[in-house]
This record gives sequence, structure tokens and C-alpha cells, in this order.
Amino acid sequence: MCKFARMRIDIITVLPEMLEGFINESILARAQKKGLAEIHLHNLRDYSADKWRRVDDYPYGGFAGMVMQCEPIDRCISALKAERDYDEIIYTSPDGEQFDQHIANDLSLKGNIIILCGHYKGIDQRVRDHLITREISIGDYVLTGGELAAAVMADAIVRIVPGVIGDEQSALSDCFQDDLLSAPIYTRPADYKGWKVPDILLSGNEAKIKSWEMELLLLPSLCPLLLRTDCLRNMHSDCLLHDIMCAIVLTRRLRLTASSTRSRGLKLPIQNRLST
Repeated sequence: MCKFARMRIDIITVLPEMLEGFINESILARAQKKGLAEIHLHNLRDYSADKWRRVDDYPYGGFAGMVMQCEPIDRCISALKAERDYDEIIYTSPDGEQFDQHIANDLSLKGNIIILCGHYKGIDQRVRDHLITREISIGDYVLTGGELAAAVMADAIVRIVPGVIGDEQSALSDCFQDDLLSAPIYTRPADYKGWKVPDILLSGNEAKIKSWEMELLLLPSLCPLLLRTDCLRNMHSDCLLHDIMCAIVLTRRLRLTASSTRSRGLKLPIQNRLST
């Protein structure tokens, strides 16, 4: 018997075929086989009252494009809500809040979620006003429909449900879990074509390895100038940590000098100006 609570994601779409393969492979398939998650696809056309199963119409006001109608969406959502309560009804909107790891973490704690995939020019505003509880975007670009956005969210959410990934520490240490990217990672062999794994990773000294990792994770925020150099490419250098720390200290000193100089109303020489 599963010791973890099961979450359910219902995805409403006009193109369920786009998602069928995705939800039945890899992590999502594993989560469903373990009984930790259910993912159901609902063809919006099944809820159309039109004999041609149309779910869109021309917008009022003479605007271009086609708009998803209220009635089929309302019918579908109402049918699902009659069977169970939902924590969120999400619309994949281009102007919604930006999806990130924090939102994925939050949604992974929910019980039941509906994701409505936008399509055509969008959905009737009345659906957004009366049925949708949250609007989420996966980026500032245009997609043909919300199916890919729904797939991205489902994968990011389900993979961190407790029990889905065998090594839970792996999920907890993923990029962005603590607002940081991952440090460089390596595997065997230790030397390939002269491309060597940093000696510190072969040392077996867990404390030093952790310190090395944290220094690299914090580097972008402490010393953004280094990101525009080749410094990080020389990962096999024995002096890497020393070079990085010296650069961080130098950057801090220059920033302090810049701040002090500005406070006295003086102008910095161009070569000493740094973005702060």
C-alpha cells in the first residue's frame, strides 16, 4: 500500500494526442505505476454542444483569430468538480505568473489540480474571471497551444512528489531548489582525452568538496564579471579555488571603493567602474 498521498492532475486540451505519449513515459509513468500520481487527459471537444464538436468562435469586436468558448470549458470543469474538490484550476496563460521551481514545489503539495490548455487566440475572458484560480506562463514567447506548457508543469510538479524519485536527495538537490544552479558534475573516466576531473572531487574529502561546490554556486551572485571570462572553463586547474576567491575579494574591494568614491562626489576612472 502506498504510504504517500496521491495527487491528481486533470489536463483539459483540444489536442490530447500531443500529451498521451508524454504522460506515459519516464518519471510521469513511474509516478502513476507507483500510485503516487494520476494524470488524466480530457478532450474539450467531448464537451461541445455543437454537432461538429467545435469549441471556438470568432471574437466580438472584430478582432483577429478564434477564441475558445465558455460553454465547453464550463461543462468540462463543472463535470470534474462534481466528482472531487480541486485545489487549483490553472490556465496556461501567456500573461500569467512565471512558472519556476518555487511554484512547482507549491503545486506538488496540492491534492487535485486542473490545467486548462489555451489554444487559438485564447479563451473567453469570462472563463478567466469565474472559473480559473491561477494563471501560469512558462516564458515570454508564443506557442501554438498550452499543451507543452502543461507538460512542462506536470513533469516539474510530479517529479518532486515524495516517493516518485527513488533517491529523494537527488530531487531536493536539483537546480533552483535553493535558487542556485548546480555546480559542475562529472563521471568516469577521471581523464578523457586529457580532459580531467578536478582533483578535489577525487580526494574523498566530503567537507572540501562541499566547500568547493558552494563557492562555485555562489560565484555568479558574488562576482558576475567572472561569468564573462574563461575562468570557469579551466575546471582542472589546481589553483581554481584560489583564483576564484581572489577575484571575489578583488570585486568586493572595487565595489567598496566605488561606493566610497561616489559618496564623496568623485568620479571613477572608466577602467575601475563595475556594475553594482
